Amino acid sequence: MNLPVSAEHRSRVHAERIQALQAAMLARKVDAWVVLSADPHLSEYLPEHWQGRQWLSGFDGSAGTLVVTAGFAGLWTDSRYWEQADHDLAGTGIQTMRAGAADVPGPAQWLAATLPRGARVGLDGQVLAVQAQRQWLAAFADQGIRLACDLDLLDGIWPERPGLPRGTVYEHLPPFACRSRAANLAALRAAMAERKADWHWISSLDDIAWLFNLRGNDVSYNPVFLAHALIGKDSARLFVAPGKIDAGLADILRQDGVGIEPYDGAAGALASLGEKETLLFDPARSTVGVLAAAAYVGKVEALNPSQLFKSRKNAAEADHVRRSMEQDGAALCEFFAWFEAAQGAQRITELTIDEKITEARSRRPNFVTPSFGTIAAFNANGAMPHYHATEASHAVIEGDGLLLIDSGGQYLGGTTDITRVVPVGQASTAQKRDYTAVLKGMIALSLAVFPRGTLSPLLDTIARMPIWQTGADYGHGTGHGVGYFLNVHEGPQSIAYRANVNADMAMQPGMITSNEPGLYRPGSWGIRIENLVLAVPAAETEFGEFLKFETLTLCPIDTRCIEPGLLAEAERAWLNDYHGEVRRRLLPLVDGPAREWLLERTAQI
Repeated sequence: MNLPVSAEHRSRVHAERIQALQAAMLARKVDAWVVLSADPHLSEYLPEHWQGRQWLSGFDGSAGTLVVTAGFAGLWTDSRYWEQADHDLAGTGIQTMRAGAADVPGPAQWLAATLPRGARVGLDGQVLAVQAQRQWLAAFADQGIRLACDLDLLDGIWPERPGLPRGTVYEHLPPFACRSRAANLAALRAAMAERKADWHWISSLDDIAWLFNLRGNDVSYNPVFLAHALIGKDSARLFVAPGKIDAGLADILRQDGVGIEPYDGAAGALASLGEKETLLFDPARSTVGVLAAAAYVGKVEALNPSQLFKSRKNAAEADHVRRSMEQDGAALCEFFAWFEAAQGAQRITELTIDEKITEARSRRPNFVTPSFGTIAAFNANGAMPHYHATEASHAVIEGDGLLLIDSGGQYLGGTTDITRVVPVGQASTAQKRDYTAVLKGMIALSLAVFPRGTLSPLLDTIARMPIWQTGADYGHGTGHGVGYFLNVHEGPQSIAYRANVNADMAMQPGMITSNEPGLYRPGSWGIRIENLVLAVPAAETEFGEFLKFETLTLCPIDTRCIEPGLLAEAERAWLNDYHGEVRRRLLPLVDGPAREWLLERTAQI
């Protein structure tokens, strides 16, 4: 492959970094080194200090595992990123390992089949979940492969490794904070008592932010801050770096029984727990390295109780989300009105889309930041579900095709996430067929009624059926939980039939979930239509309680891409009703070109 000079230089840099890691492995007698996309809080978006996988490989997707041996380097990533990984890794010597493909074993299984008996695999235990460690150990058991979790080889080869973020922490206040700190702590302690736990350890940043009604800016797009927490029956200890919480806020927290201690004091606090005491922790959200200090205390394993508490938005929170959706929808009306007027009149790239959509949101009340990096993907780029345009590689939006835009905002009263696909020039017949199949899947899930407590992965087939009927499918899940001015991705619910199902995934009233089926034609186009939906009561009969979805997102779905003859009457009615609601609620918030655009795009079909 002939690469531009800049790409050749970039690939050479990453090849040299892999060589430096291999030299460090040899010096420490490590036969393989594994670099996870993780930090000590098991966050989705990582502070730069823990972006070792990206620094080594050059691949900047949000998910991936890098495995390096003396003669091999491979990056495992799922189908969302296969094309991107091929591009990013070109010339580095690192192979793309297509995780999820039938002929590609997982990293642990590949190592077990490749390494000699008794080999030593290194992995930084500070970023390895307890649950994940057990899976690695199980994969290695028959081959007698040892797992060393007390090393961090990156420190020795990464001379300019970034330090930890030092953003300030602030309070999430009423009216947007709809639960008190005291009430949150009381609910948590009641859950601890049910599990007969004296202490509860929390490392997941969104759980900590929710519990204490605090927010921060240490992690891109998510209003959280680096911290650990140790909750007792009558005490709460928050471990955060000095200077991040000012004296005034520290005093407010003390009045609620929350003590502030240094971030690096967490291990000492765990080590001080007595062997007759019991510690509740979540093995999927706590790391081996951090919990190593709690060697002697008794342990109880369960989902962090706050995961379920914060997933179920109360009535006041749901109402704030509805207001935030109105403001977000109005911002999108302004953006799309500009976009349609600007086509052919000025040069528009995928980067321009990100700029303009963020500008539109920033003019709206209570907007804080985007909730993730905007995905603006034209034609073939849209076939990569998590594609991101860069200064070095992006498309100009011109000619005929489909533009996929996945974006969202953090508002004081909620978190938004929306995907729309719009035509540029003329959409082809094949594109309209695909678009309509995806729309039918999204409508089917929007209309679903199901028993309360239904395991969320089971709902996935409802959205996929119209797409499966065309002989197509998509590799990502259909729905993820969404936080309340918190992470755009949260659990415990997940509408994804490939997920490992457990009882914590039961659908409950108040859960906000995305509804985002898709269809992707590699090298041609990608389609995804996404709304956020709220689980609400539907009926209570002799067969039990039933739930349905209230659609929260307010933005027209482009009807120019629809093949009308493929829509059933009920589907057409849903779309017309939805557009009527969008028009009713957004008209008071827009004027001028945005108002004209809204009226045109919500016309009945």
